Amino acid sequence: MIHINNPFIIKGYRGSELFCDRQNELSMLLINAQNGLDTTLISPRRMGKTGLLMRFFDYLKEENIPFETIYIDIYASRSFHDFVRLLAEGILKKFPEKTSLGKKFMRVLKGFRPIISYDPISGEARIQLMFQSCEEQEYTLQGLLAFLEEQNISMILVIDEFQQILDYPETNTEALLRSCMQSLKNIHFIFCGSRKAMMTDIFSNSKRPFYASTSYIALNKIEARVYGEFIKQQFEKYKRIIDDASIEFILTWSKCHTYYTQCVCNMLFSMGEKNIGIDQVKKSCIQIIKQQESVFLQYRQLLTHAQWNYLIAVAKEDTVEQITAQKFLQTYQIGTPANARRLNNALIDKELMLAVENKKTTVYQVYDVFLSRWLQTEYC
Repeated sequence: MIHINNPFIIKGYRGSELFCDRQNELSMLLINAQNGLDTTLISPRRMGKTGLLMRFFDYLKEENIPFETIYIDIYASRSFHDFVRLLAEGILKKFPEKTSLGKKFMRVLKGFRPIISYDPISGEARIQLMFQSCEEQEYTLQGLLAFLEEQNISMILVIDEFQQILDYPETNTEALLRSCMQSLKNIHFIFCGSRKAMMTDIFSNSKRPFYASTSYIALNKIEARVYGEFIKQQFEKYKRIIDDASIEFILTWSKCHTYYTQCVCNMLFSMGEKNIGIDQVKKSCIQIIKQQESVFLQYRQLLTHAQWNYLIAVAKEDTVEQITAQKFLQTYQIGTPANARRLNNALIDKELMLAVENKKTTVYQVYDVFLSRWLQTEYC
């Protein structure tokens, strides 16, 4: 095993000491589970959603809270068939074949005529399920959930990127999932998603099957003061000093967005400086956006000229509240308000623009903070 001594983790979960805050969200997840409530967890990409869930699982173990946990990510799924397969793989990962529950699950699974193989690198099971009809898929899903329910163990089943079901070719997926899930007593669900509009439509549209069936948690930025203290503590553990002005610059430049903040701190830590000031921080920021420049240039090839110019305009403004304001339209030669709305919506669909809502208004910004900073530098 390779020992990693950089405390600023960019992917995965490495324990509570390297996890910053989220106490309110952890408490809400626990309260919902203990009170039999399903949860909808929504956040932009790279805000730390998966890390929060892994921390929650870890917290349940630390406190000896009797919940078993299963996590499946359906982002790569393209059909209901894929969904059922990923659920089967998630259960088998939780209850390996050599365990008592794993042996019971294998007996159930064999009734669905699976083809089981194992990834040569990770060793994780890969399951192929062959269906002759839609009814067989539904029957298999019901069987998988029935197996979990019948163990009389309180379980939390997390389904990440749940909005993906809206892209399935099967038109009845939502209704089918809802009918299978609503009668379960021992399984509590956490439905996670990064596409806010799609997730909100699933759970807040009165015409949809999952309407008003869950409690909501919106994962937002960590408070700057709390994050700043965490950053300072992590550097101090390794006898490194970073001043408050440098921390403030990091949080401002990364917009306090978890992934981008972690990336800057990871790069800064890797430089090995014992006394860190603004110059070192800026050097790290420049190095990061230079490393990703080739990716950013590819974006330009994938967008129309008008879309690329609109992206530059929003980046140069940092955030835009009124995309149809005359000053904004004229300054960047965007054209009519209708054209601005069309460009903005197209970039939101491509997940290159982010709409950040608060009680008063909606603010728009370039989704990728590093892309935004690069555009600001290249097109100043």
